[in-house]
Amino acid sequence: MTAPPPLSDQTRRDLLSLARRSLEAAFSGEPAPRLGSDKAEGFGEARALFVTLKKDGQLRGCIGTLSPDGDLSRNVPLFARKAAFEDPRFSPLTADELPHCHIEISALTAPQVLEEHADMEVGRDGLIFECRGHRGLLLPQVATEWGFSREQFFD
Repeated sequence: MTAPPPLSDQTRRDLLSLARRSLEAAFSGEPAPRLGSDKAEGFGEARALFVTLKKDGQLRGCIGTLSPDGDLSRNVPLFARKAAFEDPRFSPLTADELPHCHIEISALTAPQVLEEHADMEVGRDGLIFECRGHRGLLLPQVATEWGFSREQFFD
């Protein structure tokens, strides 16, 4: 399976706008906005997706899926709302907090098994760990944000 092409800058801007408008709509009791089919077609095939909210540089919510189902134009509003209101680590986001939130969207390629640690590139690749029926994910930006080397990221 070949990796989908990277998202264009315009697509990224459109998805970030869609995520923010979805949260604004949630606070006003409106349904999540949708993109016209002309824009949605540019988002390509389904991808694993995580939406991260940060307030004043601190994590405020992050939820997504490793099992892509549907296109990004449908999943971004869904996971933006889940990150804002359903991340069990945080209380639900308030309308007053939204203007202070930075939104990140991580559209991921299909997972691949690493043959060796040296195959992992810090800042480009994330890590999925599975053990005894539990699974965890470190998004690609985690290593960069924390200044981790490859070895620190694996540890």
